[in-house]
Amino acid sequence: MMDDVATDSSNTSPAGKEKQPRRTRRTRMTGAERREQLLDIGRTLFASKGFEGTSVEEIAAKAGVSKPVVYEHFGGKEGLYAVVVDREMRQLLDMVTSALTAGHPRELLEQAAFALLDYIETYTDGFRILVRDSPVAQSTGTFASLISDIATQVEDILGQEFKGRGFDQKLAPLYAQALVGMVALTGQWWLDVRKPKKAEVAAHLVNLAWHGLDGLEPKPRLIGHRKS
Repeated sequence: MMDDVATDSSNTSPAGKEKQPRRTRRTRMTGAERREQLLDIGRTLFASKGFEGTSVEEIAAKAGVSKPVVYEHFGGKEGLYAVVVDREMRQLLDMVTSALTAGHPRELLEQAAFALLDYIETYTDGFRILVRDSPVAQSTGTFASLISDIATQVEDILGQEFKGRGFDQKLAPLYAQALVGMVALTGQWWLDVRKPKKAEVAAHLVNLAWHGLDGLEPKPRLIGHRKS
């Protein structure tokens, strides 16, 4: 499937002669290219205006196409939104799970915190979309469900640590939800304020998670290789 994008061009006429009629040159866009363009435009609009505030008309206008083209690719605004959300959820989940490589639990906490903050910094529009309540009925379309998926990854790590320390492994899911939820909510706050710096935010998150309120370090440090 190919879509056309119109671009204006005109012939240059010699001095003293009548100008040639203006011509229109069309640059052909493949179906895959058009789909990616619509996804990029939808992602930006959903992040700034939300699902309800974004219309198919606006998406089509910014893409330079008619409304039927959007329906042809996604079946409507809901279909486009669902694909955008699914991509962002997979991106964040992949970033977090691939970051968990250390052997020491405290460094694992650092890595998880950095991964989420990295995502917020690099994919800001995507994070803004994820933290909104999803209006599309789907099984995995909410930020809460994404956090639950990440907590499941952390749960396995905590379970091994609890076993080694003689703690009740059945409590690992509770602690996993608490830790991931704390980082996620802090990330939502940091999304707009962006202060203090990312490494300092990560250090303070780990400080609270690792030491608790009673043993907080006044100037927490990062033990992993990453410092920014």
